[in-house]
Amino acid sequence: MHEPLTPAPLPCHKHTTPLVRTSFSDERSWQTLLVHVGTPSEDDFLANVDIVDDVAYADCSPERIAGLTPPEGRLVVIADEHALTAPGNPLLVVRTGSARTAELRVVASELWSIENNLTCANMDWDEFVEAADEDGVFRGF
Repeated sequence: MHEPLTPAPLPCHKHTTPLVRTSFSDERSWQTLLVHVGTPSEDDFLANVDIVDDVAYADCSPERIAGLTPPEGRLVVIADEHALTAPGNPLLVVRTGSARTAELRVVASELWSIENNLTCANMDWDEFVEAADEDGVFRGF
């Protein structure tokens, strides 16, 4: 019998946000999601993420992932089963640097907007929450 893998603390660099894969059910969907995240916007903006593709994080809950984020980290992005299977690849963005964690889904092609604007304090979390559609997914302004 194999021991379960223990995930390591997430990388935290000043100018990047960890994007953690927690679902390993569909490699093709994962690759498609990476293309969406890695494709610059019309204005040439790109999310600054550190890709964490390690089975040690398989099926980790958002709370567990947030707990592995260093205190100086403000955001972590999670590619869970929903992100790999739903249209637009709605990633789960977790705000971790405040008194309480908060979650918001964002389609992969708009990750740059949240990641860029929150990490450099151009916009507030609530602006993205208010701009999310009725289903709780941010699809852009």
